[in-house]
This record gives sequence, C-alpha cells and structure tokens, in this order.
Amino acid sequence: MTDPARSAEADLAFLRSVVSGAGPQGHFTMGVAYLAGGLLYGFQCLFHVGQAVGWINWPGLATLIFVSSITIAMIGILIWAAREDRKGPRPGPMVTRTLNAAFSATGMVNLAVILVFGMGAMRDHDFAVWLYYPAMVFAVQAAAWWVAWSLRRSMWMLATSLGGLATAVALGLLVREPVAYLFVCTLALFGLFAAPGWVMLSGALKARAAIGGQVG
Repeated sequence: MTDPARSAEADLAFLRSVVSGAGPQGHFTMGVAYLAGGLLYGFQCLFHVGQAVGWINWPGLATLIFVSSITIAMIGILIWAAREDRKGPRPGPMVTRTLNAAFSATGMVNLAVILVFGMGAMRDHDFAVWLYYPAMVFAVQAAAWWVAWSLRRSMWMLATSLGGLATAVALGLLVREPVAYLFVCTLALFGLFAAPGWVMLSGALKARAAIGGQVG
C-alpha cells in the first residue's frame, strides 16, 4: 500500500510544477533545439578556428559539404523533436505559454536580422557586416532569457541572459578579429545554447517521467 502522506506530497509537488510552468511538456522541443544547435554549431566554429589558425586545410568542396551537413543534421533533429513533442501533453500553464511565445518571437526577429545584415554585406561587399548578425542573435536571445528569468526566477536563466548580452558586445567589437571572434562564438554556443538546452531537456524528460508515474 502506498503511504498516504507520501502520495499527498507527490501530488502537491506535481501541482506546483504545473502551476510554476514546469508542466508535462517541459519545453522538450526547445531543449533539443538549444542543445543540438549549441553542440553542432559550436563544433562548426571549432572547425573554423582550426581553419583560421592553419590546423585544418580542407578543399573548398569538402568544407562546403561539412558545413551543409551541420545544417542538414540540425533540420533533421528539429523535425524529429517537433514530432516527438506532439506525443506529450500540450502546454497549459500561462508561464509556459508566455515563455514559448517569447522564444518564438526571437525566431521572427532573427529572420529580419538575417535579411538586414545579409543584404548589407552583399551591398557593401564586406563580410564583416554579416558578422554582426550572430551578435544580434545573442542579444535577442539574451532578451528572451531575461523574460524567462523574470517569470521563473531561476538563476541559470539570469546567467544565460547576462552571458548573451556580454557575448553580443564582445562579438560586435571583434568582427575584424576572426580568430578571437570564433573563440568567443564557440564558447558562447556551448555555454549559452548547449548548456541551457541540456537543462531544459533534462527538465522535460523528468516532467514526462513524473507524468508517466502519476498515470501509472
């Protein structure tokens, strides 16, 4: 027989998690996207660091295939995560829906930023103009994480937000210093994308396991 006191504590813990926004879905897709994006593009930045310092000397076609494979892998992972996420309960708490909306909005902003800096770089024939784009990505992500911290008050979210702001400023100042730029970008991708993604994914899997235990 289950101890009634322990059962009541488990029920209360479950309700608190739902109300606080760490509900059944637990940001599964977002966690996978951040983790995979941080690891894949961080690895790509390491590859470019190797090229910049002369450790990697691949022909142009091989480099193109490698870079393309990173993007293809990322797209495949996102498709898998989106399909997997449909198997779980849909977002319910207002906090969770607000966070999802905030991070979805950053994606819309990123599309506009791509067009602005991409066309500017082509018009001015200056690749450094394009390098301001990643800086803006980290700045926009920092704003989204600030919203997340304001709602959840998790210190790792605040650290991610402040780290994103610092990274945006650093990248903006280093557009003419390719090696230093790539080092900063690599560290930021691992620390500000992959690490938060792991935290979110771990929380999502734990939430799903908890729901499974409640149902069982």
